Amino acid sequence: MEITIGVQHVARELVLETDQSSEKVLKDVLKALEVGAPVELTDTRGRRVVVPASAVGYVEIGGE
Repeated sequence: MEITIGVQHVARELVLETDQSSEKVLKDVLKALEVGAPVELTDTRGRRVVVPASAVGYVEIGGE
């Protein structure tokens, strides 16, 4: 599944592929934004992406 993250004040979007379910990603993103913690996701290659909650403009979660 593809996830696109728009970061405030950055022209490029972050795009990553993950094996996690869309429900899991949504739950993790909403929880991070709620408490102000960094949004942390892992892509299909095992790389971790960490974005400060205060910098997140939007998160687009693709279909399964």
